[in-house]
Amino acid sequence: MKSKTIFFMILAAVLYVSGCGKEEPDVSATPAPITEDRGTEPEADGNEANIPDNSSSDGSATDLPPKSGMVRSLLTNEWVDATIAQTRPIAVTIPNTKTASQFGISQAAIVYECCVEGSLTRLMGIWENWDKLEKIGNIRSTRDYFIYWAFEWDALNIHYGGPFYVDSLLEREDSQTINCLGYSPASYNDNAKNSTDNAFTGADNIRKSIEYYEYPLTYREDYIEENHYQFAPASAPNTLRQYSQAVSAEKVDLSPAYPLTNCYFIYNPDTGLYERFQHLSGTKEGPHIDLANNEQLAFKNLLVQNTYFEVRDASGYLIYQCHDTTRDGWFFTNGKGIHVTWEKTSDYGATRYYDDMGREIQLNTGKTMVCIIQEEDYIMVDGVKRLSESPNAD
Repeated sequence: MKSKTIFFMILAAVLYVSGCGKEEPDVSATPAPITEDRGTEPEADGNEANIPDNSSSDGSATDLPPKSGMVRSLLTNEWVDATIAQTRPIAVTIPNTKTASQFGISQAAIVYECCVEGSLTRLMGIWENWDKLEKIGNIRSTRDYFIYWAFEWDALNIHYGGPFYVDSLLEREDSQTINCLGYSPASYNDNAKNSTDNAFTGADNIRKSIEYYEYPLTYREDYIEENHYQFAPASAPNTLRQYSQAVSAEKVDLSPAYPLTNCYFIYNPDTGLYERFQHLSGTKEGPHIDLANNEQLAFKNLLVQNTYFEVRDASGYLIYQCHDTTRDGWFFTNGKGIHVTWEKTSDYGATRYYDDMGREIQLNTGKTMVCIIQEEDYIMVDGVKRLSESPNAD
């Protein structure tokens, strides 16, 4: 009787997936193995049950949709309504200074951080489910490297101007950005700590902007990254215990690379998430809080990406080499970390991350933080200085 029940459960799952395919990409499917010669894929170690289920309330920790019409998110691998999965995400540039008023950042599926001029850092959130958010920001000017990272998600890039270095990218026909300086209804002013950090946007402003610019609301036809990140099955998360070179990563400290932000992440074993803290210059150390909901920023996956850079001019404007191959980095999840290499080979192509055996890594279901650090910098992991190379390098 038990074997028949299992058989019909499997049969129902197969029929459900085959009946819901239509013409949309099957984002709920586990990505196919890479066929090129990149070594041997490590096997799971059977200890996945020790990892907290921090996403079961919406069915994210199961491999079957909790209800009809739901598919896997391209950004987080969580179950979302099909309409959300088909809607283009937005990318918003947000300052990370003591005068910034950060609203909505905890709701972003992916958050990028990168140094700009003067060792300040700026954030760029990628929001998938933005349709009901009333306040996102505050919004500041973008940089060309943020535009390239937004490209790979086919995101509508919302920003408040930028230096002339971004002009050539913004003027491209395929660069569908929303410049709040060029179209004032794209944002609104609200009380903030100063007159510089008072521009915000929301769902109504974004919809007006999309209509004004006549941008498509769904992913463009030539956007091909159906499997941007590779995710482990939600029912069998990636523990990193299968890697003999994995290091303990209870605390991941970015302070050496971000000397004014002084941010770090603490792994919470009860939730299975990395909680973010920071100590901005001139402020007290504490949790990084979203003012919209008073929630601390927390992530399932941390990616640290060592990137070649140059100083452009006397004002300190930087340029990062976003298109590159075999650069180093780190991947942290579930209290452990491994050395990785990364590559991005085209404007709209995904940034791919590979383990030391040359196989593409599998992230875990949930939000991801991408920390771009300059090639010459380092990070501290559980009090140990970690450079760009593998911990087992000679």
